[in-house]
Amino acid sequence: MVRSCQTRCIALTLFTVLFISLGYAQNPPALKPGLYAIFNTSEGNITARLYEKYTPRTVANFVALAQGTKPWRDPKTGAMVRRPLYDNITFHRVVPGEAIQSGDPTATSTHNCGVTVSDEFLPGLRFSGPGRLAMANTGNPDSGGCQFFITAQPIPSWDEKYTIFGEVVAGLDVVSKISRMPVHGEKPLDPVKLIHVSIERIDTVM
Repeated sequence: MVRSCQTRCIALTLFTVLFISLGYAQNPPALKPGLYAIFNTSEGNITARLYEKYTPRTVANFVALAQGTKPWRDPKTGAMVRRPLYDNITFHRVVPGEAIQSGDPTATSTHNCGVTVSDEFLPGLRFSGPGRLAMANTGNPDSGGCQFFITAQPIPSWDEKYTIFGEVVAGLDVVSKISRMPVHGEKPLDPVKLIHVSIERIDTVM
């Protein structure tokens, strides 16, 4: 009788945990009103809130490239094209445990996409935690354009070197997983795919 009760209790506990987990999966954390980018990757989704109020130029540039409304240079033809830049490319660069980078259709980090955007450094936007969405650059002022990265840990030495234009609000575990993929130097041996970036505005709390 005691063993039977223990078995039932264990089964009930497992059922409760499974029920809660399924409920959480079906009802993810509520999103506050704002503009969001959803990164659909081969390892799962990453959702970032975009700082359109604080870094308007960078956000507008990113959104336009994601939606294909702003021309960028096709690496195969050299022509300026209007189509979503971030479809079916890869996270071509991984700084192990620190950051993951995408936005280059050539997967070389050297593609000149024909687009530049001015730096937008704000004192309150710091690499003080994981999940910072930022614009990559060449190391020179106002040299960001198409490539972006997401941090997996605090990196204060990058403050005021890269424009932070968003923050991950869901899928940080995906960022962490990608940042720990096997690499040779900073080049992934089996790059994770960035399938699509969708832009969504939330007007009311979901």
